[in-house]
Amino acid sequence: MSLEDKLSEEFDDLKRIRDELQVKIHLGKVEAKEIWERSERKIEEVESKLKFISEQAEQPLHDVRDAAKLLLGEISDGYKRIRDAV
Repeated sequence: MSLEDKLSEEFDDLKRIRDELQVKIHLGKVEAKEIWERSERKIEEVESKLKFISEQAEQPLHDVRDAAKLLLGEISDGYKRIRDAV
């Protein structure tokens, strides 16, 4: 195998790796966007529940408070997954 053939083969390998990485990066961006959108919906839900809590403070709020904590945890996890993916 000539030097030119070896260099051409290495270059082709690099292009293949580049193409694979490009697909993975694109898929990662799509996944990060989906996580972001889910987190945004959840944060809106938490905001609504927190508003409800402040308006209905005299009623038992244990369930609402637990749901808000759960949603905040899910949002936090989503943001961590985005940070790790990007």
